[in-house]
Amino acid sequence: MFGIDTQAPGRFDVRKLGPLLEAAHERLAGVWIECLPWRQFIERWDRPGTLFYLDPPYWGTEHYYGRELFGRDEFSEMAAVLRGLQGRFILTLNDVPDVRELFSWARIETAELTYTAGGNGAAKSVREVIIRGPS
Repeated sequence: MFGIDTQAPGRFDVRKLGPLLEAAHERLAGVWIECLPWRQFIERWDRPGTLFYLDPPYWGTEHYYGRELFGRDEFSEMAAVLRGLQGRFILTLNDVPDVRELFSWARIETAELTYTAGGNGAAKSVREVIIRGPS
């Protein structure tokens, strides 16, 4: 919706803002929004019918989002918490041996992806793992 193109007029049109806000209002009706550390969130909402989706920083890039936000030691803590869930989970991480070892008790599926983010236009092939559990 927002962006800059020095070769074209601006894309923002205030006349379209009303319908966009109405659409967001409809989609978010009945949605709970929480702002908690991941472990507190899981503790609050874990029950047999819950499905958690977790997308923490990649192994080895924990500091990219802020040095104090997520530490390497939290992967072990996350594995222990997820192993004891009443509900189910889907976790995505980069495909590295340490991740596979830490979550070896869960179902691990490999996904081949191509990233084009970063601004230089170059595509980068990467492998992620999709970790699930329990059935």
